[in-house]
Amino acid sequence: MFRRNSFTKFIAVLMLVGLVLFNGVVGFAIEDGPKASKNVPKYVFYFIGDGMGAAQRQIAEYYKQEVTGDKDAKLLMNSFPTAGINTTYSSDSLITDSAAAGTALATGVKTNNGVISKLPDGTNAKTLIEAAEEKEIATGIITTTRLTHATPAVFASHNEDRNNENEIAADFLDSGVEFFAGGGNRHFVPQNWEWGKSKREDDRNLLKEFADRGYNVFESSDSADEFRKYHPDGEEKVMATLAYSHLPYELDRKQTNENPSLAEITEKGIEVLSKYNNGFFLMVEGGRIDHACHANDAIGSIDDTLALDEAISKAYEFYKKHPKETLIVVVGDHETGGMGLGFSKNYFLKLDELTDIKASVEDVLTQKYDGNRDAYFTYIAENFGLNDLTEKEKAEILKAMDIVDGGVEYDVAVYGPSSYGPVAVATTHIISERANIEWTTFAHSATSIPMSALGVGAENFGGYKDNTEIAKAMAGVLGFDLMK
Repeated sequence: MFRRNSFTKFIAVLMLVGLVLFNGVVGFAIEDGPKASKNVPKYVFYFIGDGMGAAQRQIAEYYKQEVTGDKDAKLLMNSFPTAGINTTYSSDSLITDSAAAGTALATGVKTNNGVISKLPDGTNAKTLIEAAEEKEIATGIITTTRLTHATPAVFASHNEDRNNENEIAADFLDSGVEFFAGGGNRHFVPQNWEWGKSKREDDRNLLKEFADRGYNVFESSDSADEFRKYHPDGEEKVMATLAYSHLPYELDRKQTNENPSLAEITEKGIEVLSKYNNGFFLMVEGGRIDHACHANDAIGSIDDTLALDEAISKAYEFYKKHPKETLIVVVGDHETGGMGLGFSKNYFLKLDELTDIKASVEDVLTQKYDGNRDAYFTYIAENFGLNDLTEKEKAEILKAMDIVDGGVEYDVAVYGPSSYGPVAVATTHIISERANIEWTTFAHSATSIPMSALGVGAENFGGYKDNTEIAKAMAGVLGFDLMK
């Protein structure tokens, strides 16, 4: 009797100890959510590659190896110690747009496609930049798109429709953001603006209003040199709208170097914001990766991904000087184009097919066919490496020319939106086929996308997460409350 009771008690004690240990282990491995870091980063970089999925990051790295001859070359973003993968669906669609995905990354909540930092019921959702401003942390927004485009807009504006870009521009005035740089002056200047066109429907000059509030204003592409030479003396603010619409694709920009690169703009943002004593939160978007993939422009996507990686290198240089105070997080908002790698013969990529291309599809090639067939074929031979078209390849382009010349209706699933045109699309698809790249869509896809992080609190961002969890992890690391 005594032995039986003792044995029972012994087993009970073992079970209790095991339960305590199990709970301790589970409590360590599965937490309720990110906690405020013991060491809160003073400097935060939030890089967003619009449209940058796994394929976009992978092919850009392969291309870097191709052009450098270094088979071990890596993208800096692919070398960070913390890595993860994120789902991207919106509250009303499996496939998100940039407004809903950006809202998730900026606020930690799901919303409907097209909505800027509002819940589906219309309630405003607090953004990471708004939370930073509340704590008197300096903030910055950089993009290669219009500043009023979806991704930059979600950090400093609230609107039921991403297309209300004039309203979004006005919202920026009250955002408190210390550093703005990107394109889209057309939404900040009045109808009668003396230097160019405007999309505003009133005579409000928002750039003048920014200047009146103490911002150093750089109005247009004509201000590029002035922007490059500008250096802050102390705590200063900047509003730079360096293009009428989007900034040039990197592929086009580097032909003249007239416009600052994303890396240059990021470096300027660091220079300005690092003058502030309380640290900074800087969001940098490589926005034209998405645009290139919409146009199924492989090298356009690659060059803008490499440009984003160069911008990340500027943050990394800063990190090396402040390793105990800096956090760098790199994410994408969704994948674009359904890019597939290694199709066709032998499952290899042939990236040497892309090295002779000198211009983007959307901004340049779509404008080149005007009915003069010989001139077009000469142009793509000289600028797109297509000086040896096969009979089949030439027939594909001639078929597209017949469609355009005859005003024939065409299948947009084959040739894409009318803004690209069948001739340009037929041409870029030939280039992709030569390189063994395939595209499944001219729109976004629902595939999960990679993220990577480095620095103080980086461990909070790894693993398989939803995009809303990235913003929540950021808030947890920084001690922000996004719900108030």
